[in-house]
Amino acid sequence: MSGNLYETDFYAWANEQAALLRAGKLSAADIEHIAEEIESMGKTEKRELISRLKVLLMHLLKWQFQPAGRCVSWQLTIKEQRREVADHLSDNPSLKSRLSETMENAYGVAIIAAARETSISEETFPAECPWSFDQIMDAGFWPDQH
Repeated sequence: MSGNLYETDFYAWANEQAALLRAGKLSAADIEHIAEEIESMGKTEKRELISRLKVLLMHLLKWQFQPAGRCVSWQLTIKEQRREVADHLSDNPSLKSRLSETMENAYGVAIIAAARETSISEETFPAECPWSFDQIMDAGFWPDQH
């Protein structure tokens, strides 16, 4: 029944599984689907970090490459994303070991997003992220065109 409920009413399935686990009834629990859902939750946390970094990196690129467009809104978005990234890493400290990979993934998408929002060619932006994680998280860091 649990497997079918998993397919037809995820919320009911999740509550049923939580009750079974709390009651120590592991043999009655849908272990395979529980394991899949736990793995999925981990992937969701990684995607959230990439998403936050993408927005931060996109706005830093816009800040550097479109100085005429600098505004309070961009500044506040950068500050907000720095806080959100820090909070997310505080809640998920094991993601710190994946920062190189997540920065690379986020930067690739940030270039596309910055090009879309600024109408600046993707090729104008550096192919690899020009900043370290520590730089982009530094409240005093505001990149300028070199």
